[in-house]
Amino acid sequence: MCSVFSTCSSSTPTPSPLVPDKIEDELEMTMVCHRPEGLEQLEAQTNFTKRELQVLYRGFKNECPSGVVNEETFKQIYAQFFPHGDASMYAHYLFHAFDTTQTGSVKFEDFVTALSILLRGTVHEKLRWTFNLYDINKDGYINKEEMMDIVKAIYDMMGKYTYPVLKEDTPRQHVDVFFQKMDKNKDGIVTLDEFLESCQEDDNIMRSLQLFQNVM
Repeated sequence: MCSVFSTCSSSTPTPSPLVPDKIEDELEMTMVCHRPEGLEQLEAQTNFTKRELQVLYRGFKNECPSGVVNEETFKQIYAQFFPHGDASMYAHYLFHAFDTTQTGSVKFEDFVTALSILLRGTVHEKLRWTFNLYDINKDGYINKEEMMDIVKAIYDMMGKYTYPVLKEDTPRQHVDVFFQKMDKNKDGIVTLDEFLESCQEDDNIMRSLQLFQNVM
């Protein structure tokens, strides 16, 4: 899946050797379990060009021939790119952030919509998406335990081969500092407004979030 991410990390992806019309025809085929929306509709809904969507679709279909990916497959694909750590929990959280309809599977439309925000979205859009990732139980708030779960999953994924070497209590210290800054009214939860305000007024928080987005 990360290979599909990297396909569109630049503004000028390498064109597919296949004829564009043929790729578009594949989007209309019923051989797969799920038939994605048309390119024109996805182009209107995302920040990708038609050509970029064609390239992304080929990468997605190569990884997920059925047209959808379940959580277990998503974890297996994601783990390939973090061989020195345990990416399973972060992949679990990331999968559920992609699976906005909570169907237990991620479709091509889900994938490119999230990717469009992460790569081409405004700062506000990226922050809202990140808030949704941290809001594990989807109750509209982030509590300290949820933030700790996400941050620990990220550190676990990075593995022990980091420089400088991370101490065991580093994730907790990280969360303590950030949560204190974000929970402005000290009620034990962080609302979306508090999250947006804190991130945009604190360069350290923003840099950390940008660092974490690099592992998405």
